[in-house]
Amino acid sequence: GMPQLRDTLHQMNKDILPQATFVVNSGTGLHLYYVLKEPVPMYPHNQKCLKELKYALTRQIWNKFTSTIKEPQMQGILQGFRVVGSGSKLGREYPVRAFRLGGPVELARLLDYIPDSNGEQQRLEGLMRKSRLSLAEAKEKYPDWYERRIVKKERRGRWTVKRDLYDWWLHRIADEIRVGHRFYGIMTLAIYAKKCGIDEDELRRDAFALLRPYDDMSVEDINRFTKDDVVCALEMFNEDYVTFPRDDIAKLSGLTMPVNKRNFQKQADHLEIARAIRDIKAKQQGKKDWREGNGRPKDSGTAQARVYEWRQQHPEGRKADCHRETGLDPKTVRKWWDCPPPAVRFENGHVTVRVSPSQELSDWLLDALHDGGQE
Repeated sequence: GMPQLRDTLHQMNKDILPQATFVVNSGTGLHLYYVLKEPVPMYPHNQKCLKELKYALTRQIWNKFTSTIKEPQMQGILQGFRVVGSGSKLGREYPVRAFRLGGPVELARLLDYIPDSNGEQQRLEGLMRKSRLSLAEAKEKYPDWYERRIVKKERRGRWTVKRDLYDWWLHRIADEIRVGHRFYGIMTLAIYAKKCGIDEDELRRDAFALLRPYDDMSVEDINRFTKDDVVCALEMFNEDYVTFPRDDIAKLSGLTMPVNKRNFQKQADHLEIARAIRDIKAKQQGKKDWREGNGRPKDSGTAQARVYEWRQQHPEGRKADCHRETGLDPKTVRKWWDCPPPAVRFENGHVTVRVSPSQELSDWLLDALHDGGQE
């Protein structure tokens, strides 16, 4: 709103935030453009540096005074925006307008606005200083790589991940996604679909199944989620994006991405070390086996069976009678009073199956007994 706009401009005037070259009204939001004094070639390494710088600036600019939305919406360096003069989210009657505010900025100057107290500024500076070989130097130093990637234009090798990753992410974006991240939820789903070898038809079915619940999240007509949004997001179903960084997926989707803490080891090696530590600890505790003391306590689970058996023998019995005759605590009796034990139990090394005979079988048995067991 207007208070947030005023505060944004105030922070820029007081040099709390870097002054934007252009301020653009997108209809429902504000876009800040920083034109660099010197052009930066968009080589992959430069893209990574600028992306990290943009993330850091977003965290600084997006604060409690400049936005009513608490969670910053992170955008990649190649994120497209509405063209100035085109229709905004409010419609063509409200075109996107740009206002010049400041002049071109130096890249190093933008770094000054990143806090150095937590090491973020130093990390970005180190990333930008990191040297890169020229193509000619790489050809001489890594001839095999040059032949495969440059001459033959082979794609970088990658793993095909189990579909568990896709199913897990689909479940998360269906349950946890919020407004402002819906597009990226489906976009990242498309990335994982390609990474996991999911058929495109299945991906499209899953993505369009999210259309209605995503649209129902909209609180205003100008923020509806449409079929066009789904179609655009599915363009990420492309081999070029299978190595999309996990941290970027977390930022764009607004969902946390837990890290497997294996200390950069393979799973088999990690588990071998973990099991060795487990066995050593068990030995220090005087246990012959690490399983000792784990699981259900001894003789637990028998109370349910005792209550059930007592009720079978005393159909008209009361809880108080069951307590007196079995010696079980009244709370335990009440707990299991209407809870028969499971049909299949494992007890003392044997599997016990509780069978309830049908009425037809019961009648047959009664007839057989009545006839003296002739049948």
